[in-house]
Amino acid sequence: MTCLAWSVSKLLSVVLQCTSFIPEARAVLDLVDQCPKQVQRGKFQVVAIEGLDATGKTTVTQSVADSLKAVLLKSPPSCIGQWRNIFDDEPAIIRRAFYSLGNYIVASEIAKESAKSPVIVDRYWHSTATYAIATEVSGGLQHLPPAHHPVYQWPEDLLKPDLILLLTVSPEERLQRLQGRGVEKTREEAELEANSVFRQKVEMSYQRMENPGCHVVDASPSREKVLQMVLSLIQNRYN
Repeated sequence: MTCLAWSVSKLLSVVLQCTSFIPEARAVLDLVDQCPKQVQRGKFQVVAIEGLDATGKTTVTQSVADSLKAVLLKSPPSCIGQWRNIFDDEPAIIRRAFYSLGNYIVASEIAKESAKSPVIVDRYWHSTATYAIATEVSGGLQHLPPAHHPVYQWPEDLLKPDLILLLTVSPEERLQRLQGRGVEKTREEAELEANSVFRQKVEMSYQRMENPGCHVVDASPSREKVLQMVLSLIQNRYN
């Protein structure tokens, strides 16, 4: 798989080549350059919460952060999130480099904040990886790399969370929630809605992620029940 196995220097070189036609690319490079080369976790817990659009992820992450008095971070981070629409319109190789570098910026934020308080991350590396795999693999589920393939492994140079939770709902419920939101969708969110094979490839890729893998959480019950399930999983992880 292309940029998933690339080093940070290779990712930087891709974005560097874009600076002549994407002015914002220079700002992305500057932000990555400001990150410490070696980052270390603080003493507090770090939990990443993943999920397709309309699984309740935004609501749950905010509620969990409030309950744990944790810092809530997002990937891509707000410092580059403002340019998502620009990079989403570019070829996959540029788009992936942008999102991959965003994870390294978030990692430096996690390192800093986890020294002071728990950290909840709204999406992280697994989102970047699963969407890249689903985009780059043509055809159906049978064409995905097999389980335990290196593409499903966490990058060695990226700060790991202690726990990754994957919120899931049925395709029917997710579609119903999406229709009730009325917010602008990214290209890939629109693809999820229109293309069931693409969605299945994303979901299967999430399930195959390793080191760390995802703990699946059924997000179809009420918000209160989902919040209690998530808090219980986090508590059990640290007891």
